[in-house]
Amino acid sequence: MKKKLVIFDLDGTLLNTIADLGNATNHALEQCGFPTHPVPAYTKFVGNGVRKLMERVLPESARTPEQVEAMLVHFREYYDAHLTCDTHPYNGIPELLEQLTQRGIAVAVASNKYQAAVERLINHYFPDIAWAAVEGQKEGVPVKPDPSIVFEILGKCPTPKAEVLYVGDSGVDMETARRACVDSAGVTWGFRPVAELREYRADNIIEVPSAILRLCAI
Repeated sequence: MKKKLVIFDLDGTLLNTIADLGNATNHALEQCGFPTHPVPAYTKFVGNGVRKLMERVLPESARTPEQVEAMLVHFREYYDAHLTCDTHPYNGIPELLEQLTQRGIAVAVASNKYQAAVERLINHYFPDIAWAAVEGQKEGVPVKPDPSIVFEILGKCPTPKAEVLYVGDSGVDMETARRACVDSAGVTWGFRPVAELREYRADNIIEVPSAILRLCAI
């Protein structure tokens, strides 16, 4: 069925944010006296929100609520000041978003990154796109793969589920789409391997952004 709404994950799908996320997390680790990680290693740490990222990078013996909170303070202070330093859209994404909106297909963002950062990134990199909804992590709302964020978007942009496509780069995203009962597309250019997308039963696996146009026309 033709799609009228495409919901995009942010990190690893629309934007390559891994360097800025890694640098900010390493800054927090340094400030708290812990060893850092190579930036490429952060592709296996991200995906479930910033709080979970802080837990994963800490030594197991240091993963206390108090230490995670301290890490979060240092992370946000640094990330808020540097979130666009080394981040960039993936090739073909700006053109895809423009073509979707020109065809009358609504576009939205569903991210586990905190809301303020999501809004800043979207406004910075895609200022000319008329987004139907831009949703990040908010206090009191479960993070993906809980489907609440998808339902929040559908509340702002009412669309039959059969006419919705959810696009992401991880098993978390594929599971979010499954729980929300919408079709999924796993992208191969993001942070996670294709094997993970298959493991989490992606309905479609795409290698280039332009392929999303074809999925929306089926």
